[in-house]
Amino acid sequence: MTMEATIGGVDKAFVAYPSRDSSLAGIIAEGVAKANRMSGKRLRYTPWEFNDVAGNPLISPILEGIESSKFVVADITYLNPNVVYEIGFAIGRSRRCFLIRHSHTEGDKRVAREVGIFDTLGYDIYDDSDGLAGSLTAYVDPKPLAFSTALDRLAPVYVVEPPTKGGVTTVMTSRLKKARYKYRSFNPAEDARLSAADAIRQVASSAGILLYFLDGSQETNFIHDTRTLFVAGLAHGMGKPTLILAHGSADIPLDVRDVVKRFGRSEDIIDHIAAFSLEITEHLQQADPTPLKDLTPLQSLQIGDPTAENEMTTLGSYFLRTDQYSKAVRGEVNLVVGRKGAGKTALFIQVRDKTRSDKRNVVLDLKPEGYQLLKLKEDILAHLTQGASHHLVTAFWEYLILLEITYKLLEKDHSAHKFDHEIRDLYLELEQTYKTEGYSVEGDFSERLLALSQRIAQDYAQRFGDTDGTKLSTDQVTQLVYSHDVRHLRRQVSAYLEHKQSVWVLFDNLDKGWSTQGVDAVDAMVLRCLIDAGRKVERDMRKDGHIVHCIAFIRNDVYEHLMRQSADYGKEMRVALDWTDPDMLRELLRLRLMSGLPASSVNVGFDQIWPQLCISHYKGEETSAYIIERSLMRPRNVIKMFAHAKGFAANLAHQKIQESDLEKGIRAYSQDLLVELDHELTDVFPDSRDLLYHFIDAPPQLTEAVLTELIASAGIESSDVQRVIDFLLYYGILGIQDSAEHIHYIFNVNYDLKVLQVRAARAKSDAVYVMNPAFRPALGIRDTNSV
Repeated sequence: MTMEATIGGVDKAFVAYPSRDSSLAGIIAEGVAKANRMSGKRLRYTPWEFNDVAGNPLISPILEGIESSKFVVADITYLNPNVVYEIGFAIGRSRRCFLIRHSHTEGDKRVAREVGIFDTLGYDIYDDSDGLAGSLTAYVDPKPLAFSTALDRLAPVYVVEPPTKGGVTTVMTSRLKKARYKYRSFNPAEDARLSAADAIRQVASSAGILLYFLDGSQETNFIHDTRTLFVAGLAHGMGKPTLILAHGSADIPLDVRDVVKRFGRSEDIIDHIAAFSLEITEHLQQADPTPLKDLTPLQSLQIGDPTAENEMTTLGSYFLRTDQYSKAVRGEVNLVVGRKGAGKTALFIQVRDKTRSDKRNVVLDLKPEGYQLLKLKEDILAHLTQGASHHLVTAFWEYLILLEITYKLLEKDHSAHKFDHEIRDLYLELEQTYKTEGYSVEGDFSERLLALSQRIAQDYAQRFGDTDGTKLSTDQVTQLVYSHDVRHLRRQVSAYLEHKQSVWVLFDNLDKGWSTQGVDAVDAMVLRCLIDAGRKVERDMRKDGHIVHCIAFIRNDVYEHLMRQSADYGKEMRVALDWTDPDMLRELLRLRLMSGLPASSVNVGFDQIWPQLCISHYKGEETSAYIIERSLMRPRNVIKMFAHAKGFAANLAHQKIQESDLEKGIRAYSQDLLVELDHELTDVFPDSRDLLYHFIDAPPQLTEAVLTELIASAGIESSDVQRVIDFLLYYGILGIQDSAEHIHYIFNVNYDLKVLQVRAARAKSDAVYVMNPAFRPALGIRDTNSV
C-alpha cells in the first residue's frame, strides 16, 4: 500500500508499506489518521491504495509520486519487493528516505540482517499507532544522501552476483568480457551482506548495471532478489543503463515487470547483453556529470572497495608490498594461503600485473569455481575408487593447464605472429593442433572449464555408467580426459616457449562455489591434485629449459583442515598471509586514505591524516586501535569498518566520523562478520551452521561448562564439542583469558592453535573463554567483566 502526504500545502512525503499483514496495515492507517489530526492544516496525508490488478499501469504514478515528494517514508517490517525497489529509486532520485519498522512484528527481520542494506541505512522503530504518528509529525530532515557521480571508466559495469553461481552467471560475465568491459561486482562469497552505502557508490560510478532476478521462492533467492531490486531502483533512479535478466517462468514484481528481459536459452542472454553493451557505450560517451558541490571531506573521500576484485584497476596505487608478495613475485612459492579477507586476491592481482608488465612473460590468471566441477564430482568421482579418482583429476588439471597455456600463447600472439617470421609457422601449427574436434575453444576460462568437465562426465556415463568402485587404467583415463594428442601438443608448446621469457599460472577462487553443505574429502582431493598437476607441469617444462611457475591462492583454514592428512602436507613451498602487527594494518589503511586525498598530501603520516577524518578516541580508546582490535587482523575488515563508519558520517554530513557514527559502523560490521564467519565455519564443519547465533545474549566471558552448554544447545554432538571449541579459537571468535586476565586470541600467538589449546588444557575446568569484541554488538553481548 502507498500513500502521499502534503506538507504545508507545498511539500509532499511519499509513504510506502507492505499490506500483506492486515493488523500492521491497520496500525499504519490509524497512525496516519492520528498524524493528520495532530498536524492540522500544516500536514496532511492522503491515502493511496496500492492495487496489484494485472494490466493497470500503476508504476508510473508511483514513481511520479516519489519524484514530486520532498522525502519518502517506507515501512520495512516486511521486505515487500516493490517497496524495496521504490526505496532504491527514491535514493537514486536524490530523495531523503525515512525507514520505519514495527517493533513487535518479527516480519522479515532475520532476512533483512542477511540482506544487509537496511540496517546500514538506519531506521526508526514504532510500537503502535501513537508512536507512528509521533514519528510522522516529528521533523524529518529532507536532505538526501550525497554521493559522488564521477564515472569509473576503467571498470564501468556493476554486477550483483547470485549466491550460487552456474551457467547463467558464467554466460553473463563472459559476455561482458567479450564486449571488453571490465566490471565490479557484489559477490556473496566474498561479502555476506550488501552495504547500502557501497551499493549507492557502485551504482553512481557505473555506466551499466547487470542484474539477475532469481524469483524468491527460496530464502537465499529472496535475499538475492531483495538486493537486486534495491540496486535496480538505484540504477533507474540515477538513469543508468540497466539490464535485469530472469528466466521466462520467473514471477517478477510489478515495479520492474516491464523492464526485465526474460530468457530461455543462453543465446537469449547473449542477445540481451549485446544490446546492453551498446547502451553502456552510449552512456560512456556522455560528458561526466557535474560534480556535486559542498561535499564534506568524508563524502568526497574514496578509499576503494574492501574486495580486491573490484579494485583491479587502482589497487597498484595503494597496495602494501609485503614479504609474501616479494617471495611470490620471485616465484619462490607454489602456494599462498590466507584467511578470508587477508588479501590473497589483492596479492594475486599484483603478482599477475607485475609479471604481466614484462611482455615476454606468459601469464594465466585462472579462477575456477566449485560449480564448474560439480558434474565431474557428482557423475564421476562419486563412483571411482580413491586411486582412480586421484589419477583422473590430476590428469584433468594437467591437461587443462596445458590447454590454457596454449590458449594464452595463441591469444597473446594473435596479431604479432603475422609480422614475426620466427614464430609464424610455430603459431599456425599450434593453432591447428589446439582447435581440435571435441574441445570447445569458445568463451572465457569459466566457460571452457565448464564445457570440459561436462564433456568428460558425458563420456564417462556413456562408457562406464554409474557403477560404484570403478577402476580406470591409464589408457582409459587418457581416452576419457584428452581430446588432443597431448604429447604432440606439449612438444609444440615447448618449442613455442623458446621465444618467451617465463610462464606464470596463477589459480585463485579455489575456495568459492563449493557446496553449501561444506567442503568434503572429494574437494580436498581435487585441490591436492591441482597442486600435484601444477608441480608436474613445472618439472616437465623445466626439463626443456623453460621457466614455469604455478601458484595457487587458497584459504588458510580450508588448507589446514583439509590437507592435514596428506602425505605431502607441509612440504609445499608456501607463504601464509597472517597479519600480526597492528602497525602494518594501520599503514595499509593510511595508503588507502592517501589515495583518496589531494596529491599534495602524499607523504602525510597516519597520525596527521587520521584526526582529520575521525575522532581521536572512543570510550577512552584510540580509534584506529579500536578498529584494528575488532578486525580479526584482516585487512578487508579494517577497510570495511572504516567504510561503514564513514558512510554513516557522510549520510549526516558530518565533517569527521563522530562517536555515534563509529558505534553504528561497528554494529553494521559486526552483523557482517557474524554472517560471514558462520558461512566460513560451515565450509569446514557443516554441523556448525547457525552455531554463532546461539551465543546471543551470552556473557562476554564464558567458563568451560557454560561454553559447552551453549555449543550443545546448537545441536552439536558431545563428541564434537572440543572440535567446535578449537574451531572457534582458530577463527579468532574466542580467546583464552589467563590468570593475569590477559586475553590471547589466535592472532596474538602467531596463529598457533596449539598455544591456545595448551593454555586451556592447563586451566582445565577453570578455563575462561572470551568472546571477541567484534561479534558482541551483533550478538547483543554487553561488555561487562562478569563471568
